[in-house]
Amino acid sequence: MPGQQQISIELKPEVAKGHYSNLAIISHSHSEFVIDFATSLPGLPKPEIGSRIVMTPEHAKRLLNALADNISKYESQFGQISLGGKQQGGTFNLADFGPLGGGSKS
Repeated sequence: MPGQQQISIELKPEVAKGHYSNLAIISHSHSEFVIDFATSLPGLPKPEIGSRIVMTPEHAKRLLNALADNISKYESQFGQISLGGKQQGGTFNLADFGPLGGGSKS
């Protein structure tokens, strides 16, 4: 497309395998959004954060738009994504929960 910048990226093997996540915890301040990707599995005492992404509000909105576009394309090809049962959601401020981490892993 005219005027579109191309970016060359490198995907290292240790990053390429990815991290499974079935829980995202999102918080924000005036200058940044923080997205913690966690995994909650039966038998584990609490979800464990596998990755943390910090981005500017502008990039967070770009991510939102890109996800909405990709979900729309996915649903056009494969059908509506069902969220099943009750929908979880909402936001909260991580600072309200005290320090994260630092505790012993079980």
